[in-house]
This record gives sequence, structure tokens and C-alpha cells, in this order.
Amino acid sequence: MSGLVINPVHIIGGGLAGAEAAWQLARAGFRATLHEMRPVRGTDAHQTETIAELVCSNSFRSDDRDHNAVGLLHEEMRRADSLILRAADVHKVPAGAALAVDRHGFSAAVQAALEAEPLIDIRREEVAGLPPADWDSVIVATGPLTSPALAQAVLDLTGESNLAFFDAIAPIVHRDSIDFDIAWFQSRYDKAGPGGDGADYINCPLDRDQYYAFIDALLAGDKTDFKEWERSTPYFDGCLPIEIMAERGRDTLAFGPMKPVGLTDPRTGRRPFAVVQLRQDNALGTLFNIVGFQTKLKHGEQTRIFRMIPGLQQAEFARLGGLHRNTFINSPRLLDDTLRLKAQQRLRFAGQITGCEGYVESAAIGLLAGRFAAAERMGQQPVLPPPTTAFGAILAHITGGAAADTFQPMNVNFGLFPDVPTPSGARRPLRGKDKKLALTGRALADLDAWLNPRRAVAE
Repeated sequence: MSGLVINPVHIIGGGLAGAEAAWQLARAGFRATLHEMRPVRGTDAHQTETIAELVCSNSFRSDDRDHNAVGLLHEEMRRADSLILRAADVHKVPAGAALAVDRHGFSAAVQAALEAEPLIDIRREEVAGLPPADWDSVIVATGPLTSPALAQAVLDLTGESNLAFFDAIAPIVHRDSIDFDIAWFQSRYDKAGPGGDGADYINCPLDRDQYYAFIDALLAGDKTDFKEWERSTPYFDGCLPIEIMAERGRDTLAFGPMKPVGLTDPRTGRRPFAVVQLRQDNALGTLFNIVGFQTKLKHGEQTRIFRMIPGLQQAEFARLGGLHRNTFINSPRLLDDTLRLKAQQRLRFAGQITGCEGYVESAAIGLLAGRFAAAERMGQQPVLPPPTTAFGAILAHITGGAAADTFQPMNVNFGLFPDVPTPSGARRPLRGKDKKLALTGRALADLDAWLNPRRAVAE
């Protein structure tokens, strides 16, 4: 079947997602042309011209497949014949329970594998603007440092107002780590919004002393500095870090994102002095973001300071806050469930530009994009990975599980997975390590059925 197809699938971007997409297409027997603009055009962050260069950390994070969502994603990628994980395993360095790599050996290995594959053609050139019309299947995997010409072309095509900006990232908390002996559900003035019931926010109350202690900690907290290449990108209105708002006056937050109006603490029957609100962040209702809490505090400081908030003393964070220059599309609004652009379906997006965060997540979306494009070349409808898998959970989040109006980049985490049912006869739902083991066990069983459908039917 593949021999009847003349045109290659064109992949724009030689990062982890683009490399993985090309590899998956070649494994399926189809030609791929990988376009990488370096060294013809450099970026503000890359240092080499090697395919799959690791710009920042050399860590792929936890490799614990049984109790960690990113470790599970590692295992799923291994089972799906991932080039990125193969190279990482060969070039790993000591890092405790994490998978970290020799960055130069890793990137060189990925490039060598692609160069040795006869079905992959690597071209060093910038794709300026939309791809030519005769490219009937394209995967855009250009990452957070997409070239200005291509970014503008995507803006023009989609009608979006911006792609490159400082994005306001609020911390996200696992709902089951919030103390509901203190926190409660209520919307301001009990007003129901679209799809809501008047109790759409989680509220964490602070009295006067707790509020000012929080403000003092916020102002004294250790912040990160902008990278040099980020300095020329301005803030959006309404996206100021909370510590900058606090610097304008110790009561500023109490009249801003922490204002208590329209809320009544059911424990006291009175309005609190200040309140921190959390808003549902995913369709499953397992993740809630802290409203208005974009910040440049260092991650350790965020954990320490935000756990001062009553109700969040034991909070577990799916993502910590931040404010940084980034380029990504509003995937829940713009992409279909196989990562195709609704406005022009020959274009498929993959990697960080889709709003997934992290090396492994980017490569995983590249893997799926390559497999989906290969299925189309076979004349088949792509089969989506089950939502119970790490592949399916992150895919579902970026293509519709997240709210389009508040969409922000996200790492894979267990809050994106459908919950596991309480075992028959059990007195309480699974928690902690038992719950994680149940989630990962289910995921790998469902993944194997997706990767090997004929064997699953036979069994």
C-alpha cells in the first residue's frame, strides 16, 4: 500500500516531536521529509544544529512506570517503538529514579538513526509561511520557538490574535489533595455560569492575619529572572505576576484575585477577609487551577508559600505557576481529535506548539501524529489511544478535555486520567500508591490492546 503513495509526509521542525513523527512514519513504511531550519536560521535558545537538541534540562523526569504519570508515558513510548526513548535509554546517565541523558550523545544518536533510515529525507531549510499547496500531508512540530513567518501564517489562517507571548500560567492542584473541612464550593453570589450550578469554584478562606502573612511571604519569596531572549516580549494586560501586584500595595490582592465579595464561609456564616478561588481545569473535574496566581516565584517557593493557604496545606500540584514567553496554539479550539487543524486538515500539529509541556510529552504527541498520518496514508481512519492511557490522557486534554478559554501548556499527570472505580467490597476509594498502581496497570493493559488489536480480539 505504501508503495502507491508518491508524496512524502512533510514534517516541519527537527525537535523531539518532529524526529519521533518521522520515525513512526518510516516504521510504518512511508516516506517522510523532515524540514529543520537550523543552521540556515538559528533560534534564541538552540546552541547546535543537531536534530532533537535538548535546549534546557537533560532530564526526562521520573522513570517510575508504576507510580508516576511521566514514567508511565516512558513505558508506553517504549512499547510503541519510540526512537526518542530508545536513544534516551542508550545514553542515560545516573539520576536516581529519573531518566536523564547525556544530551550530546542523545541528540547525535537520534540524528544518526534518522539519517540512516532510507525513507527519511532531512532538509536544512526554513519553511516560511504556510507549506506549499502540493504538500498534502504536513506535520507542524516547530515548538515554542516557531519561526516568525510560520507563526504569522498560522495566525492568519486560524484568526487567532497571537501565538508568541508571555503566557500566564496558574498553578494547578489535584482536587483530592484539597482539605474540604476548610474549603467549600461556591460561585460569587451563587451565580451559575455556562454549564455551572452556582457552586463552580473551590474557595479557601483567609482571615486578616493569614492574609498579611501570605502577602509578606509572597513579597519575600525567591523569584526567577527572565532569560535574555524573553526580555523583549511584553506582558499582556491582566497577566501580571501576583507578586508584582502585591508590590503595588499590601491590600491589592484583597481587592483583586483574592477579593471575598459574594462568598460566605459555611463554617462561620460570614464573608472571609480574603479568599483564594480554584476553578476546574479539566473535563474530568480532577484538576483545579488557582485563579489569578500567575507567578515568577521559583517552584520550591511556590510549594512552600501556596501551602500557607488554608485548605491547601497538603496540596499536591499537577503544575506549578509561571510566566514566560511561549508559542502554542489553542489546540482545544483549533485541532480535531487526531491533531489536524480544523481550518485546513492537511496540516497536523505536534509537540509543544500544541500546548503539551515537556520533552516526553512533546515526543509522545509527535509519535501519535506520525501514527495518525501513517494511518491516513493507508486509507484508514486513525484509531485514538484509549483515554485511560498516558497517550490518550494527554491527547484528550489538548484536543478538547481542557477549557479553550483558559487553555495553557500542561505536563502529563494522573489528574488527566479517568478515575479508577472503587474495588468491589472496599470501604473507600483507592488512594496514594494503590490508586497510582491501579491507574498504571489499567493503562498498560489498554495500551497493549490498542497497539495489538488483533491479539486483543483473539484473547
